[in-house]
Amino acid sequence: MAQLLVRDLDEKTVKRLKALARRHGRSLQGQVKLLLEEAAMLSIGEAMAVVEKWQRRLAGSRFVDSAKLVREDRRR
Repeated sequence: MAQLLVRDLDEKTVKRLKALARRHGRSLQGQVKLLLEEAAMLSIGEAMAVVEKWQRRLAGSRFVDSAKLVREDRRR
């Protein structure tokens, strides 16, 4: 896997990242890796294109209330 070195981060930023990592039970490296991976995901335009594709695909479909099905299953 590739490695990345980020220089000259503000100390306040590092403290906030460490606190965030602690809150989520991660190492600083794990937290920063997750943030970078999330930031590199689909752009808004790309995400909207995926949403529109699924909306077209599912248009006119009928769906049942899954909560009702779960309740019925629990009563058995």
